[in-house]
Amino acid sequence: MNSRAARNCSSTNGRVTLVAAVFKAFQESKAKCLEALEDTAATKVTLPFVEEQLRAAREFMGRDFWSYGLAPNRKVLESFLRHHHAQGLSSRLVAPEELFHPSTHESFAI
Repeated sequence: MNSRAARNCSSTNGRVTLVAAVFKAFQESKAKCLEALEDTAATKVTLPFVEEQLRAAREFMGRDFWSYGLAPNRKVLESFLRHHHAQGLSSRLVAPEELFHPSTHESFAI
């Protein structure tokens, strides 16, 4: 999801619910994609040796290598923002929470 578009949504008129619903839809889509990758009875991708590639990716990057949300990506975002500021690309050090709409900071059922 485009973080700037999510960030610019107003908290009025139900837009917070929309942002959270779109975020949840992306999470569900990712879960379905990973489920399809794991089903090797009839592979859905044209990647040779998909089982081995998936296993290697998980060994190297962890089980959730397409992590969504603020918490699992906090360390990477903080590092990126620190370097961004140090290189003069931002006038101040931005906190990761400022990048995303508050309704996406935590996961919850919709």
